[in-house]
Amino acid sequence: MDDRLYVFDTTLRDGEQVPGCQLNTVEKIQVARQLEQLGVDVIEAGFPVSSPGDFNSVIEISKAVTWPVVCALTRAVERDIDVAAESLRHAKRKRIHTGIGTSDAHIRYKFNSTREEIIERAVKAVKYARRYVEDVEFYAEDAGRTDNEYLARVIEAVVKAGATVVNIPDTTGYCLPEEYGRKIKYLMEHVDGIDKVVVSTHCHNDLGLATANTLSGIMNGARQVEVTINGIGERAGNTSLEEIAMIMKCHQFKGIDTNINTTKIYPTSRMVSSLMNMPVQPNKAVVGRNAFAHSSGIHQDGVLKNAQTYEIMSPHDIGLDDNSIVLTARSGRAALKFRLEALGVSVDEKKLDRLYQKFLAMADRKKEVNDDDILTLAGANQAESHAVRLDYLQVTTGMGVRSVASIGLDISGQKFEAAATGNGPVDAAIKALKKIIQKQMVMKEFTIQAISKGSDDMGKVHMQVEYNGSLYYGFGANTDIVTASVEAYIDCINKFRD
Repeated sequence: MDDRLYVFDTTLRDGEQVPGCQLNTVEKIQVARQLEQLGVDVIEAGFPVSSPGDFNSVIEISKAVTWPVVCALTRAVERDIDVAAESLRHAKRKRIHTGIGTSDAHIRYKFNSTREEIIERAVKAVKYARRYVEDVEFYAEDAGRTDNEYLARVIEAVVKAGATVVNIPDTTGYCLPEEYGRKIKYLMEHVDGIDKVVVSTHCHNDLGLATANTLSGIMNGARQVEVTINGIGERAGNTSLEEIAMIMKCHQFKGIDTNINTTKIYPTSRMVSSLMNMPVQPNKAVVGRNAFAHSSGIHQDGVLKNAQTYEIMSPHDIGLDDNSIVLTARSGRAALKFRLEALGVSVDEKKLDRLYQKFLAMADRKKEVNDDDILTLAGANQAESHAVRLDYLQVTTGMGVRSVASIGLDISGQKFEAAATGNGPVDAAIKALKKIIQKQMVMKEFTIQAISKGSDDMGKVHMQVEYNGSLYYGFGANTDIVTASVEAYIDCINKFRD
């Protein structure tokens, strides 16, 4: 059996389906280039038929990366496959990922079909995709809840039709590790020709078992893992790339190697978190802020004497550099550019000049500017292009007094001002904002994230606002949390569709 484990990253497809975390094409290219540096074997770049934006992203990512396979997702529909093939025309190495649901629930309720018809459609789709590309991956959607005997029939049929990779997704995150491992083992033992293709895992984390199920799949013969950075994805997310990569490294797992450069894990994690405005929970395995923090006195004593007493991996293994350059208000453009490039962000001189001015303004408010601050600057939308912009915000608040906020907005070049009182500074500021933007808006979600633990830290605010029956997601970042909150609300307003 091949001792190589292929890493298939679907951050830009499955990961991007998280509400409010969509990237534009430029940002997707930035992530794709970082994934190439990380060493992923396959980049699933999008679902081209779903939107012009996805189609264009697959085209541009195909141009931007060199050695990873670029993969486009389709349904088992000829038009989907036609559009995918067109989007991949510039890819140096290309793959079409097509498939269909195979569980009885999908066959009956989603397709109103029969088992035999599903096999026919699967075979037809694979053969059609092979007309365009040599590398065709087939996914059996909801394989986790498909009985093994029928699943084996489907997989054998598509292997004979020309599939090169067969994907066995636990679409609902329902399987237990032993159950999922038995499923892979059953296919390895009962599918004629399975030794000539790569078997892939694609596990969801609804019950917190995505990584365990993926490992169980590897132990039973799977040699491709479908993963995302930070484990992002629909609902509870997907298998985390960083968890699988570090498990393989720490355990020298069954002699199986990946191509992942683990020292690129941390900067890649931070880039994705920043661009998608999606916080990484502090206790997240491998990349969380607390992953290498020791607060217990016993633990601290042990780590100081020998790091191996409580650390199974070094921070340097994932790219956490204790000696990284600290940026302050005295740092020059060259230092900022060096740090941006170390984090996978390429900027031209014009953009560097703009970022440097924002960096200086931030550095005046903070003693030190960290990597997350820099990525926030680099990844934030340019407010200059927004119809609604914050001109100024002044808040008076304190214990025993009612908070008062005065706000000034620039709306398409016109100036507006308002003031309001509220139950706290954020409430007062939002009420003043609403006096100017007279729309029926309801805040549905409000999350504050601090990057580090300093009192001068950059605060991030993630917000969800309902307007006209639709939900809009906004993001703001500032050393002043009230200003960040107002900027997040304005970000939502700028996305409204009237």
